[in-house]
Amino acid sequence: MTKEILIGFLIGIFTALLGSYLFITFFTTFDISAGFQMIREQGYMGKIITLGTLLDLAVFAVLLKRNKELMAQGVILAVIVLAISTLVI
Repeated sequence: MTKEILIGFLIGIFTALLGSYLFITFFTTFDISAGFQMIREQGYMGKIITLGTLLDLAVFAVLLKRNKELMAQGVILAVIVLAISTLVI
């Protein structure tokens, strides 16, 4: 695994977490810790992670526009890992 793919993977994971945070902050009445706890109790954690990965689409497009194909592959790898993890959660 090259360094650029690893950087893209980390960017993809961070962006998905940021997207999940933003969704909970703007679309629920809970603060972040109570929001995560309520979502986990109701079994919606996988759906929130999936919504968070929507930001990865924009990151992927920006990386392709800047000719950073290996980093874009890392972002796709992060999306695949998150998709598999939503099946487990």
